Amino acid sequence: MTSQPLPLEGYTAMQTVAQHAEEGRPGFQEEAKDFVWNYLRAFGPTSGEDLTRCCKAAGIVPHDDRAFGSVYYGLAKAGQIVKVGTCKRQRGHGTSGGSIWSLP
Repeated sequence: MTSQPLPLEGYTAMQTVAQHAEEGRPGFQEEAKDFVWNYLRAFGPTSGEDLTRCCKAAGIVPHDDRAFGSVYYGLAKAGQIVKVGTCKRQRGHGTSGGSIWSLP
């Protein structure tokens, strides 16, 4: 399963949110990436929403949950994680579109 490339507007917005996360919590991106990769190594395929929830429970909390989008995007672009499925979103009122991530 491959991800669609982000439109320029989406990429720009994601980068802006990521920058604000780094300003509010220096090192957020790397700490979150390390957590996600290690979580997937330990527990296997997991939804992005669950990864975000667990990351926050571990104390890795950005100013805005949208900052996690750049974490998953960066890991996927580097080939460190892959999207292996979709699921209903828990926080999106049961809408489709949740991603399930795994190590390659």
